[in-house]
Amino acid sequence: MKQQAIALGFHKAGIAAIPAEMSESEQTVKRSLQSWLSRGYQADMTWMSNPKRQNVRAVMPEANAVICVALNYYTDHQRPIGSQYAKISRYGWGRDYHRVLTKKLKQLAAWLCSQSSGENKIVARPYADTGPVQDKFWAQQAGIGWNAKNGNVISREYGSWIFLGEIITNLELTPDLAHTAHCGSCTRCITACPTKAIREPGVVDANRCIAYHTIENRTEKLPEAIASNLQNWVAGCDICQDVCPWNQRFAKATDITEFQPYPGNVAPSLAELATITEEEWQQRFPASALRRIKPPMLRRNASAAMEYTS
Repeated sequence: MKQQAIALGFHKAGIAAIPAEMSESEQTVKRSLQSWLSRGYQADMTWMSNPKRQNVRAVMPEANAVICVALNYYTDHQRPIGSQYAKISRYGWGRDYHRVLTKKLKQLAAWLCSQSSGENKIVARPYADTGPVQDKFWAQQAGIGWNAKNGNVISREYGSWIFLGEIITNLELTPDLAHTAHCGSCTRCITACPTKAIREPGVVDANRCIAYHTIENRTEKLPEAIASNLQNWVAGCDICQDVCPWNQRFAKATDITEFQPYPGNVAPSLAELATITEEEWQQRFPASALRRIKPPMLRRNASAAMEYTS
């Protein structure tokens, strides 16, 4: 199965077993999620409170395993330095990762189901950030990487520049060893965050997160505490990833052409995004994950950044 995943273009693949009863590690991550929700750190992301997210068996009662995969999306393009440039998170430079991941996951799921024989029907449900699945927890359980202090999964081979996907299946598969954590005493991501969104190792408060506000916040005006700290970020934020020693040392260019940046995404100007029209937005972000950021939001983000960089 893992060989097939790699043949389809995934860069990493691993397996986590789903025991009949919740394991101690599952119980721990469930309590962590409940605590995160109780503190309101999800902001307006109401989908995070879906109870199915706390128990994968509620997503698929007959599930026995989670097949986890990762795609490296890093390209070696570097943003130019200058107050006139807007910053877009690397994940949104190229084609929408949901489309790329989903296509490959469906191919892997179809191959898996084709292995069925007789009455032993194989069920395989793919997820690419598209359902109530604790993808980071299961990625660590499957040996893909570890949940880092900045809330991302870091792999030894690619750093945190990876997209995660899962296939939940009724197959009983031999699991991989869970990945151990390797952040050590490093706190660079926590220190570098200008809005102090990382409240404690691995715990991010969306109310303080630049990425949340530039992508999910639908209000007409950004909170001043966010606007004054944008540092020209208008679509997501990579600060906690850019300062990570694992990323600085192990990032490597992806071989997936769809993740190559669209023209203008690496070095757009704040001025042009502050006045972007609906038509320009349609042309600039085709099949892009950034289509979640509607033109009024993009204009708001760029205008706020301009106000505090002038």
